[in-house]
This record gives sequence, structure tokens and C-alpha cells, in this order.
Amino acid sequence: MTNIVLFGKPGAGKGTQAEFLKGKYNLTHLSTGDIFRFNIKNATELGKLAQTYINNGELVPDEVTIKMLQSEVENNPQSAGFLFDGFPRTIAQADALDAFLATKNEKITATIALEADDEILVARLLERGKTSGRADDQDEEKIRNRYQEYNEKTAPLIGFYKEQGKFHAVNGIGSIAEITERLSNVIDNL
Repeated sequence: MTNIVLFGKPGAGKGTQAEFLKGKYNLTHLSTGDIFRFNIKNATELGKLAQTYINNGELVPDEVTIKMLQSEVENNPQSAGFLFDGFPRTIAQADALDAFLATKNEKITATIALEADDEILVARLLERGKTSGRADDQDEEKIRNRYQEYNEKTAPLIGFYKEQGKFHAVNGIGSIAEITERLSNVIDNL
């Protein structure tokens, strides 16, 4: 089973690339944002619990997020593997994901980071914000705050996965096809 963590700053192209990779490698794409929205919209037990934290202006605790992911993994036993998008975001989450996968006799195969210059990504998000309707893509200050949070909380995962020999950086600038080819070259050589 191939289990890949795809990460990069907002606007790096994770969602776009995940669409191609899931089809090419028969992976189940697990986007924490999508999973949260589904659980909240459908008022699942975990969705209601997450909503209480959100309503209080708090971050949803790791345990709730992990339970949602566990449910998705268990609901897709036919999958050839999983593409984790937006999770883990911290070393504590990475440890929890590793512990959960170990209960399934599985592990993370690789982490792939889409890397791009902040100024290019800010321009991408502002452009996306014109059509996406996402308020967080329309305010440059909010975008830069998201990058600051990424640098503080998510960037340490690079060292975590490098120590395990599982980290791969990919240039996230170029055409969608060029970036897909770069990602495929990494996955094909795992």
C-alpha cells in the first residue's frame, strides 16, 4: 500500500495535484478540509463535536481530526493507498498518524512537499480568490498569516520526515502537467 503525505503552503497546488495522483495511482484522497466539511454538513457525531470547537473559536483537537481520518481509512479498505492532504500539520499529528497506521500494519511511504516562493503563491491565491469565493484567499494579510502559521507549525515536519528518509521536495512552479510529472517521478521511484 502506498501512503503519501502531500504538503506545501496554501496555494502550492496540493488539491490540483491530488486529483491527478489519486487517479494515476488508485489512491484515496483524504483532504482534512473536505472531511471536516462533510462531517459538519451531515451532522455526524464527530462533525457536531468539531462544530462546538469551531463555534467557540477554537481549533479542533487532534484527537477529533484523527478519528475522522481513521473513519475514512476504514471506510476505504479497497484502496491501494492514501494521499493525505492537509494532515499531518504538526509533529504530534504525524506521530498519531504513524501510530494509527501501525495498527493497520501500514506506514507513510513518503512525504512530498510542493515548494514555491511566497510571492508567487500570494499572487496565485489572490487570483484564486477572485473566483473561488473563499474569503481567506482575498485578503493578502490573511494569506501571509497562514504562511506564518505554516512556517511555525508545519515546516518542522520536514525534519521529522527527513530523519525517516521519507521527505521529497518538488518544485511547485510550472505548468500543472510539469508539476504532475515531477511528482510522478518521485512516486515511481519509491
